[in-house]
Amino acid sequence: MGRIKKGIQCSVKGCDRPAIRSISYVDFSNSKLSLEIESLGNRVYLCREHYKEYKKATKKLRKIDKWRWV
Repeated sequence: MGRIKKGIQCSVKGCDRPAIRSISYVDFSNSKLSLEIESLGNRVYLCREHYKEYKKATKKLRKIDKWRWV
C-alpha cells in the first residue's frame, strides 16, 4: 500500500487536501512552478488542483520529450 492510499497530504505549503499523484522532485523543479514545497525529498505529492497546474506548466516540455523519442 502506497503513501497516497494511506492518505498523505499535498506537499505544497498551505494546502491540506489529500494527494492524488506523486512526481519526482527533479521533474517538479524542472517545471519552474512558483509553488513552495514544505519538505524536500525524493517525491512531491500533489492534490488534484496543484497536479492540474503542474500538467499545464509542463505540457510543452512533455511534447518536446515525446518528439525527441520518436
